[in-house]
Amino acid sequence: MTDDTNILRASFHTLGCKLNFSETSAIGMQLAEMGIIRALPEEIPDIVVVNTCSVTEMADKKGRSLIRRLRNRWPEATLVVTGCYAQLKPQEVAAIEGVDIVLGNDEKLRIADFLKQWETERRSRVAVHDYLDIREFRGACERGDRTRYWLKVQDGCDYFCTYCTIPFARGRSRSGQISDLVAEAEKAAAAGGKEIVLTGVNVGCFGKDTGEEFIELLKRLDAVEDIERYRISSIEPNLLTEGIVRWIAEESRAFMPSFHIPLQSGSDEVLRLMNRRYRTDLFTDRISLIRSLMPDAFIGVDIIAGARGETEKEWERSFSYAESLPVSRYHVFPYSERPGTKALGIDHQVSQEEKHRRVAALTRLSDEKLRDFSRRFIGSSRPVLWEHPDAGDDGIMYGHTDNYLRVCARASSSHYNTITPTLITCFKDVETLMGFVDSELHNIEGENYKNF
Repeated sequence: MTDDTNILRASFHTLGCKLNFSETSAIGMQLAEMGIIRALPEEIPDIVVVNTCSVTEMADKKGRSLIRRLRNRWPEATLVVTGCYAQLKPQEVAAIEGVDIVLGNDEKLRIADFLKQWETERRSRVAVHDYLDIREFRGACERGDRTRYWLKVQDGCDYFCTYCTIPFARGRSRSGQISDLVAEAEKAAAAGGKEIVLTGVNVGCFGKDTGEEFIELLKRLDAVEDIERYRISSIEPNLLTEGIVRWIAEESRAFMPSFHIPLQSGSDEVLRLMNRRYRTDLFTDRISLIRSLMPDAFIGVDIIAGARGETEKEWERSFSYAESLPVSRYHVFPYSERPGTKALGIDHQVSQEEKHRRVAALTRLSDEKLRDFSRRFIGSSRPVLWEHPDAGDDGIMYGHTDNYLRVCARASSSHYNTITPTLITCFKDVETLMGFVDSELHNIEGENYKNF
């Protein structure tokens, strides 16, 4: 595992959600404390860490493919696989040629202990707790290679939706303490952080186990000086209360007008079969409340196509409902059969061909929604946080507005991690707008900016 300089290097690879990225960054910090540094792209790592996802069968397939590719690329490196795929199917992962250590989700943030054992014993290891035994909250607040920090505030889920394996992969819901989370936010601020995303598996369940309240966490974080932006990664519609929405709209200093809310289906019958905790009337109410209080808010919505029980009639209801909602974007997922889930007992099954057709229809709808939402802001100025330390070869840097529009503009490295007013001028593509930072507008005459 050593190279000529006797300094160990690690390469990190993450699949899946923001929570996984947060935890991978925390793993990197933990290894750094052991003197193991992050390998540069051109360097050969001594340790390879793969943090996997298992939300769908495709996620498992991507995990297997990535593991094999990394093993072929760096056959001499110690290969550690963790995350949800490792938690749910540890023996399957361990059977992949070249995997040295398999760690479940409860073990991933103790990776240093397992690497020390490996150094001494050189013996392959599978360490995975049963999900019922996962009870400890292990925090993480890191930014890795990105500008924004991810603050893990909650883990696990008690909902047991019929199609989902996440409770089995992540364990029961558990939370951090508000005082500890505020201290992490203060550390991020002291390190120059400008934006924090609150992450978790079911963030709105924060405090269920500790007796603290989610709204109180938001208020305490909002008071942390120098953090200029907060976002909630994703929150269930039944847990996004009117009080939270009104507080963000009317009182919050730093929580941005952007929301990510899972719908999963626009059919009440399918929602019932999924064992979701709401129906479309509640979802409509939440979207209407956000739009009435924050007309410019970005609203991203998760939706599943082709779930068991989604007959042609229910699909038409779901699509019609999705069309009617004044949201900004849909994140579309094809339904994936997951072993051990109750959904396998639901009779009606959608063919793969029909599932792909429904995914395509929802994706087109999402593109239309995003274009319509984004077009409203062309010709206006929005504050953009520039998120990469260096502009590309073309001098273009990327960032996000307060309401989560992706913007690119000519900028210098001095703009990195700063928030500047930016005039939005046109589309670059369906997902990205183009513009000028204010400092560049002095060099532009008349309407020439429209040609940018």
